[in-house]
Amino acid sequence: MTHANVPSDPTDPSSQGWMQGHPPPPDKLVRFVDGSHYRFPQSRWSFSHQRELGPTRAVARGGPVAELPRALRDDIDALRFHTLVDGRAMTWAESLAVNHTDGIVVLHRGRIVYERYFGALRPELQHIAFSVTKSFVGLMGAVLVHEGVLDAQSLVRSHLPELADSAFGNATLRQLLDMTTGLDYSENYADPAAQIHEHARAGGFLPRAPGYQGADSFYDFLKTVRPLGEHGRAFAYKTVNTDTLGWVIRRATGLHLAELISQRLWQPLGCEQEAFFAIDSHGTDFAGGGLNTTLRDLARLGEMMRLRGHFNGRQIVPEAVVDDIAGGADPAHFAQAGYALLPGWSYRNMWWVTHSAHRAFAARGVHGQLIHVDPVAEIVIARYASHPQAANVHLDPTSLPAWAALGEHLRSQG
Repeated sequence: MTHANVPSDPTDPSSQGWMQGHPPPPDKLVRFVDGSHYRFPQSRWSFSHQRELGPTRAVARGGPVAELPRALRDDIDALRFHTLVDGRAMTWAESLAVNHTDGIVVLHRGRIVYERYFGALRPELQHIAFSVTKSFVGLMGAVLVHEGVLDAQSLVRSHLPELADSAFGNATLRQLLDMTTGLDYSENYADPAAQIHEHARAGGFLPRAPGYQGADSFYDFLKTVRPLGEHGRAFAYKTVNTDTLGWVIRRATGLHLAELISQRLWQPLGCEQEAFFAIDSHGTDFAGGGLNTTLRDLARLGEMMRLRGHFNGRQIVPEAVVDDIAGGADPAHFAQAGYALLPGWSYRNMWWVTHSAHRAFAARGVHGQLIHVDPVAEIVIARYASHPQAANVHLDPTSLPAWAALGEHLRSQG
């Protein structure tokens, strides 16, 4: 089964008629200019139709598609686990519903054992990855460090003199990659005054109010970020680190991120569909959250990471780079960020590392976007979602135990 709509779901975009009709009725329009694209439940449509809402740049695919063999199972939906925090019993299928899953693919030993689509998402449609994008950019940064194109201990100002007077000027690339910079910048999505929203408006990712006088591009916004605290002392998750790294990468390679990821990942992976980046008014790809891909292609990237950079008959990313990511960073730095549901984790090259017995690591994005890699259970989970609340703290109580239960279940099956 590849597609499932739940007729009783009041948020399902198909049954609610969002953007249906020629033209759609006024009360069923989803638009960027009025911000309705980012309001729930309209977001259940818009997250799968970003190309229709703003400017983008393609991440080209090329060559034969790397097929993902299918070995679908019928024993996953009924898999039971207990949620974090309140300990209530839940099934795998129930967790998909409560997290407003748009689509999910599970690979076990490289074969698709489970695939579902809900609402507006279909196998051929690209869905916004939000901060899963960061892990792509961090991966490319780590590869360039491995190749000697970049020096992880070099200062940002040596690459970007434009940022010499900003908070980033005396930060190292390693501090960007592991997000241990000291910045006066809030990533609190629930706070309308947080700088994350100013950053998004500067890049044209959120609409601007009449008379807007703020920064006109991602580059312009980065110049305004001021320091707070010391670099290198604690993990602090802030999207502007990735946008700064993206600028360093563009300067070093002479390529847009879309071009680099096409050449280094999308074409070698044998992806089914092109991906694309949201771009600002200056043509800059949104490194911190603008990548859109199909679900199966997201799973291909995850499978490559599970196989230590090898996929589609070739070594796409050096083993040493994947090993460095999977090995994680200093959990003591991470602990200072106060993620109560992620004890013992760390953050390395813009990937989230569990340090669990299964050595699992992940790419994570707001509203439920995910690549989960479990090397011991030999599984990869790729999920797209449109949860009404941005922060993963609202999904983790039902998602993290679901991933763990599935890993144990498939591992026990041999």
